[in-house]
Amino acid sequence: MSVLMVNEDYDFNALKELLDITDGNLASNLKSLEKAGYIEVIKTFIDRKPNTRYRSTARGKKAFQDHLTALEQLIKGRR
Repeated sequence: MSVLMVNEDYDFNALKELLDITDGNLASNLKSLEKAGYIEVIKTFIDRKPNTRYRSTARGKKAFQDHLTALEQLIKGRR
């Protein structure tokens, strides 16, 4: 999710390479984020090859920011 917070969108292969994980692991995690409404999927073709890109939604951005706030409070000893 952090990759999508600092980039407008990212494609599957670039995410896989950046995160150094398997296709199945990445697909499973992306599916969970999509199901929660945190990311949207954009499917296109580039030179007749399918290209799947992902973009964070407003809901996903808020959830991520809430997560960061909770982590900061935990680090500071507040609950």
